[in-house]
Amino acid sequence: MESYALLFAATLSAGTVLAIAALGLLINEKAGVVNLGAEGMMLCAAIAGFATTVHTGSHLLGFVAGMAAGGLLAAVFGLLVIWLGTNQYATGLALSLFGTGFSAFVGLPYVQAKLPESGRFALPLLGDIPVLGPALFRLHPMVYLTMALAGGLVWFLYRTRAGLVLRSVGESPDSAHALGYPVRRIRLAAVVAGGALCGLAGAYISTVYTPLWVEGMVAGRGWIALALTTFATWRPARVLLGAYLFGGVTMLQFHFQGMGVDIPSQLLSMLPYLATIVVLALISRNPAWIRINMPASLGKPFHPGG
Repeated sequence: MESYALLFAATLSAGTVLAIAALGLLINEKAGVVNLGAEGMMLCAAIAGFATTVHTGSHLLGFVAGMAAGGLLAAVFGLLVIWLGTNQYATGLALSLFGTGFSAFVGLPYVQAKLPESGRFALPLLGDIPVLGPALFRLHPMVYLTMALAGGLVWFLYRTRAGLVLRSVGESPDSAHALGYPVRRIRLAAVVAGGALCGLAGAYISTVYTPLWVEGMVAGRGWIALALTTFATWRPARVLLGAYLFGGVTMLQFHFQGMGVDIPSQLLSMLPYLATIVVLALISRNPAWIRINMPASLGKPFHPGG
């Protein structure tokens, strides 16, 4: 039972990375903007967060640095696609490629660096409960904050005026503009907020999840997070559940190896990406369902007065 409790805890931790990034991308897409640069932003944020933590000894400052790096890159992306009218898909891919190369270059001096000890986390009393304690109540605070973030995003999008305005910009920017809303500024704010969350996910990877720096350590999680928004049909609660599903698939490879299952490690490493392809293929069989849930202006540029 103890091993299954640890597997469940590892699943929540692995899913947290995907959930934070996917929730950020969901904010982008609710405003009508597709950002394919999540992988690059997460890598730059990972090295920014790692380097800041190494030099300051503060994990909190590492998270702030990661969010700042992600938000800055997202702001550049937003200015290019929203104001200069560049293609969203091509610009996002360019950002991803840039982030991959830039993070590898900047991170060279930190390959052997070590982070300060962060200590173990446990909720008082609850962490001592047999089985449930290790499974649910000894996790990093970011796991619980991510759950709260998903709930807060549901409330924001569907219970507040600001959330309604954001969704209207993603559904019909021309109508929102006609009502006097600054569509481009709203989209830019959504893009920066989404980039900051992707940055937080990257910093979480390098400072908490796998506390080290290695080139390319995000390992495709940005792309999985992007697929998660479609898998979840742009619903925050479903994003959270989907992230834990993919987190569980990721951790199964280590669980199988620990059980001595005779399967090549390369095949087990393929599981999360294979699951992503299978899920997207299944969803694509019902395009009408996707169209009903997808923001109507997703990926479409907006030109005021044009």
